[in-house]
Amino acid sequence: MLSRTFFVTIANFAFLCSNIAEAQAETAPPVQESHFLELALDCVDREYPNKISHVLQDDSDARTPRDMHPAFYGCYDWHSAVHGHWLIVRLLRGGLDADAELAATAALDRHLTPEAMVGEVAYFAREGTASFERPYGLAWLLQLGTELREWEDPRARRWAAALEPLESVVADRYRSWLPNLAYPIRIGTHNQSAFGFALALDWTRTVGDEALEAQLVEASLTFHRDDRACPISYEPSGEDFLSPCLMEADLMRRVLDEGAYSQWLTDFLPGIPTDGSAGWLEPGVVLDPSDGKLVHLDGVNLSRAWNLEAIADALPQGDPRRASLMAASARHAESGIASVTGDDYAGGHWLASFATYLTTQRALEAPIGR
Repeated sequence: MLSRTFFVTIANFAFLCSNIAEAQAETAPPVQESHFLELALDCVDREYPNKISHVLQDDSDARTPRDMHPAFYGCYDWHSAVHGHWLIVRLLRGGLDADAELAATAALDRHLTPEAMVGEVAYFAREGTASFERPYGLAWLLQLGTELREWEDPRARRWAAALEPLESVVADRYRSWLPNLAYPIRIGTHNQSAFGFALALDWTRTVGDEALEAQLVEASLTFHRDDRACPISYEPSGEDFLSPCLMEADLMRRVLDEGAYSQWLTDFLPGIPTDGSAGWLEPGVVLDPSDGKLVHLDGVNLSRAWNLEAIADALPQGDPRRASLMAASARHAESGIASVTGDDYAGGHWLASFATYLTTQRALEAPIGR
């Protein structure tokens, strides 16, 4: 067992976030971060089943996941392996009991090594990888780097040093992509640009990469500053794990000051209630959690929950929309956290990362550089 257990109820979740919407909140089952850690540790070394994203150039390119990706070969796919490592770092940074700390440290020591990163960097240098994991997996790689760089611990410094060559490659991928991206990618799955921009921005502000930060801010404003009346009633689509509307709003809080953001949000999501109600945005429903695409809706509930919380936090204290944003966040959190069972690998290999990002309030720690 871990030294501390995350008990998140719907009532105290809202209290911790903003002390609002308590009247609407209901108690949810306790959530243990030990469970999230176990799911991540179970998959980072599990090579199969594996869904590779790999362009074959000839017969010799038929290779195993571990051969192509010596660090991030587990958790079904590359991006899930990356954010599985982020989950381990995040919970280790928060404090674990001795046994869990040993297991977490050993897993990271096996994977985040200079030798493993040589192989990862070599893969990115191959022909046909220009769009590999862009932007979703790239964003999570930078989030892993952000977490390590923020943590003053000798282990984190060791792992961050190992990761740095791959971070540089990923940052360069953003630099070459952004000037050629003519339009935002407004979908609810991996290719969405708003999520990719948001986590990349967090990284630039942690490491002080002002040039890439400026590129991301400029692109965000160009794409989204004049957006109006986002059709959130059309969401979610049947395979979404990211909300196109709410993730855009989560991005824009990073690039606008409080006053400008409040007005932008009024134009962008004009239907946010001011009565503290939660029912204005219904959680997604999953009818078959063993279906790898349909189970995405469990993830959309978790990501919506952190989006709504972060949007509320970015508004002025007296803004009347905050209560309804937090009430909807709490409702989505209840539904999303309940889905992180690990009963089926379709969701078990990745949902714990989303749940950890939510319950540890990582979104509220985003370095804002307005």
